Amino acid sequence: MSTAATRTAGPDHLWTVDEHLEDILATVRPLEPIELQLLDAQGCVLVEDITVPVSLPPFDNSSMDGYAVRVTDVVGASEEFPAVLTVIGDVAAGRAEPLHVGPGEAARIMTGAPLPPGAEAVVPVEWTDGGLGGGPVTGMRARSQAPEAAGGHVHVYRSAEARAHVRAKGSDVKAGDRALDAGTVLGPPQIALLAAIGRGTVRVRPRPRVVVMSTGSELVQPDEQLADGQIYDSNSFALTAAARDAGAIAYRVGAVADDAETLRSTIDDQLVRADLLVTTGGVSVGAYDVVKEALSSVADEDEEGAGIDFRKLAMQPGKPQGFGSIGPDHIPLLALPGNPVSSYVSFELFVRPAIRALMGLDDVHRPRTRATLTTDKALTSPKGRRQFLRGTYAGGEVTPVGGAGSHLVAALALADALIVVPEDVESVEPGTEVEVVLLG
Repeated sequence: MSTAATRTAGPDHLWTVDEHLEDILATVRPLEPIELQLLDAQGCVLVEDITVPVSLPPFDNSSMDGYAVRVTDVVGASEEFPAVLTVIGDVAAGRAEPLHVGPGEAARIMTGAPLPPGAEAVVPVEWTDGGLGGGPVTGMRARSQAPEAAGGHVHVYRSAEARAHVRAKGSDVKAGDRALDAGTVLGPPQIALLAAIGRGTVRVRPRPRVVVMSTGSELVQPDEQLADGQIYDSNSFALTAAARDAGAIAYRVGAVADDAETLRSTIDDQLVRADLLVTTGGVSVGAYDVVKEALSSVADEDEEGAGIDFRKLAMQPGKPQGFGSIGPDHIPLLALPGNPVSSYVSFELFVRPAIRALMGLDDVHRPRTRATLTTDKALTSPKGRRQFLRGTYAGGEVTPVGGAGSHLVAALALADALIVVPEDVESVEPGTEVEVVLLG
């Protein structure tokens, strides 16, 4: 853990959002690169520049089903006066038959097949009689259905310019070109390119493994029966989904009861599969705030000053927060508040950037923009706190949804943005331009 992450203050000190995030990002280090199979590398960040070893396409090939011809043999061809050429055979994709197109000859060619020596252009089959002698055809029949079309003669009804319907060797990328830069996130198109140039494995930073656990004896899993005083555990589902959305491999642990020893044991069990631990609940000042009780005295035995630090932040929602590292491998741990909105907002502000930093990304933040506030009445915000209100954003305007309460899950489900009200602002009038964090 870095020096920045170990700075301390009195128990009543309010840390800013920026200070807390800065300390978290100073603690997190990108994961070490590994070599992965292509499909396993999806969503990972490339750590090497990729140079093209072989041109794409690797040879001149046909972009149409038709006939490979010499240009001079079809000059002036028309339906009234077609060019009649001798068909010397088939050229199929994936087959390199030793055909050479000479004067007055044509080779039946399939899309993607290499242009045979001597040929200068491809005439689509629709410009010919397909070798059947019955006028223009609409398509090419399989050789098994029309063996005579692979031999005999073909009537060509239109002329073709040189290189017509020919994909040139290297027209996509040339050998020696830069295919992908280090830092690229590998999605389906990038994986397709790697496969196309013959790369079966690639060196990347792996997707972080994030373990999410919620705490609270009142929590019940969905589909179970609620007793008096119980609620369903939604936080662990929300944060696990959010971690996956951020690019992580996320594991959800069922709710842990309010018992410090049980929580410590559960965390110890999860360290083996975690690059980042996220807890939710139990970080405030209540008598049963188990995360704070269980982890306040925990320190990394071989790194002085490291451990879990619990703080109060000048923000709403999400005032109580905890972070640090735990275990012999110094696994980062972020402890979030338990109210659903507080938990999710805290994830977006602190956990998501940590996940992206572990991935080795340069830009770890959600995009932000400015928008006009559309609302019936002024928004109020507590003095000295940076408030994050849920909203919907469209066309340069943002509209609040729900209130400021940190328990309003239904309103959170409608939001695709966070409206940011700065610490020194206590009221925001309709029509004011505000900062917006885009969640979608």
